[in-house]
Amino acid sequence: MKSDDDMMARRMLLAGVAGMLALAHAPWAMAKLPKSGVKGLIAGASDGALDKLAEPGAFYRDTAVRILLPGAGGKLASKLFGMGDKLGLTTNLTKSLNDAGGKAAGEAKPVFRAAIDNLRWTDAPGLVSKNDGATRYLERSAGDVLFGKVSPLVGSALESVGAYRQLDQLSQGNQLMVSAGLSRDGLTRSVTQQALKGIFHYMASEEATLRRNPAALLKGVF
Repeated sequence: MKSDDDMMARRMLLAGVAGMLALAHAPWAMAKLPKSGVKGLIAGASDGALDKLAEPGAFYRDTAVRILLPGAGGKLASKLFGMGDKLGLTTNLTKSLNDAGGKAAGEAKPVFRAAIDNLRWTDAPGLVSKNDGATRYLERSAGDVLFGKVSPLVGSALESVGAYRQLDQLSQGNQLMVSAGLSRDGLTRSVTQQALKGIFHYMASEEATLRRNPAALLKGVF
């Protein structure tokens, strides 16, 4: 059983953190928010987004972030693979791409945390005026770095879920695939780009939620 001193210490810590978050939430105070406050906000948003997208089937279920074959709205894939769509081959490959995106998202927290820690969070107007200002600042400032760090995770995930093997099977005798970006390297690049786009999409939503309810950052602390 916790002592009265322990309980009092927890209450004081909770009150202090809640006060800092309330200050961060206030539009008039956001311009003076310390770097740690901005980092806390966007770190919470990135963790929330990555957790959601790491859930099995999350990328594929949400058409707003679903990962597709390079250049594919379906028509290109049909032309390249002939009977593949009728046999369900391209659908299976597309699901594998989304599984790979989810697997990479589940391993990407340290990558995003490092990018967040390494940024110099300035008093950019967007941080104050936009509900997704910190997310978009991270995307603009560290997008290339994140691509370079996430790409190997995606490549490993594509191998793990069998996407490369499926691609190789479908590409036999089809010379149009490489020019369409449907090579292993092209697939890795495309999936990484789409996965990051989906992650930032979810981060923006998470950031907006945290700005409306900053106390949510305390979830799981106690």
